[in-house]
Amino acid sequence: MSVWLLKCINNIFPLPIHPFNLQNDNVKSYAEWQFEKADNTIQYYLDAVNKDEMFKDKVVLDIGCGAAGKTLSYATSGVKHIYGVDVVDYYEKEAMELANQKGLTDIFTFLCADASKLSFNDNFFDTIIMNDAMEHVDKPLEVLKECYRILKPGGRLFVNFPPYYHPFGAHLSDVIGIPWVHMFFTEKTLINGYKDLVQKHPDAQKRIDFRIGKKEDGEEYFSYINKMTLKRFSTILPQTKYKVFYSREVPLRHFLMAFAKIPVLKEMFVKMAVYILEK
Repeated sequence: MSVWLLKCINNIFPLPIHPFNLQNDNVKSYAEWQFEKADNTIQYYLDAVNKDEMFKDKVVLDIGCGAAGKTLSYATSGVKHIYGVDVVDYYEKEAMELANQKGLTDIFTFLCADASKLSFNDNFFDTIIMNDAMEHVDKPLEVLKECYRILKPGGRLFVNFPPYYHPFGAHLSDVIGIPWVHMFFTEKTLINGYKDLVQKHPDAQKRIDFRIGKKEDGEEYFSYINKMTLKRFSTILPQTKYKVFYSREVPLRHFLMAFAKIPVLKEMFVKMAVYILEK
C-alpha cells in the first residue's frame, strides 16, 4: 500500500531534469552534461577565491568525479594536471572519450579508487575538489584525513554538499519528483518504489545496482549515500587538522533564508553546505 501511495503522489510532481534521463533520451551524455554544468559547481566558492587561485598552474584532484565532465571543464582553466577519482569503474570509458574529444588527455588522468585510500604521495596536490561527493563516501572522516595527507601545505580542499534533508537529498530524482520524499516514506518503501518506477528505463538494473546494496543480513539499503547532515559534518570536521578558510550555508531560496538559519529546521532549507578547508 505504501509503495502504491508513493507512486500515486509521484504522478503529481514533475521530475527535475536529470542527467541519467538525458543520456537515455540521447540528448547528451552524462559527461557532456557535467561539462556544461561545471561552472555551477564552483560558483559557491567565488565569493572567497577566483578560478585562477583554484586551478591555474595547479595539480588538482576531483573526488567523486563521475564521468569526469566537470573535471575536464576544470582542466580548461590552466591546470598543470588534473586527476578524477571515482569508485564506479564504467565511468572511465565515458571520461576518456570526452577527454579525447576536448583534446585534454595529456593533462587528465582517471582513477577508479576509494578516496579514503589513495596511492598519491604526501603533499602532492595544490587543490582538491569534492563537489556533491561528501554525502556519498563510505568513510567521510577517513576521506577528509586522506585529503589532508595528500594536500601540499597551504593547499585547499573545496567541499560542497546538499544536506540529507534537502528536498531531493535522497538522490532519487531520476524517477521520484516528490520533494522531501525521504521524510514521508520508509527506506524500504523508497527502495521498492524506486525499483518499480525505474523499470521504464532501459538501464533500470544498472541504476538499481548503482544505488542499492545489501547488508550482511541481506537487508537492502541505499548504499550510494551516507545521509550526511549539517550537524554530522560539523562533528566530523573538528576531528581533522584543517583550518576553515571559508564556510557558508546556502538557502534553498532567498525568501527561505530565515528558515535556513534555524537549528534543526535548517537541515530542510539549506541548499548547499560550502567549505574551503586549508592545510
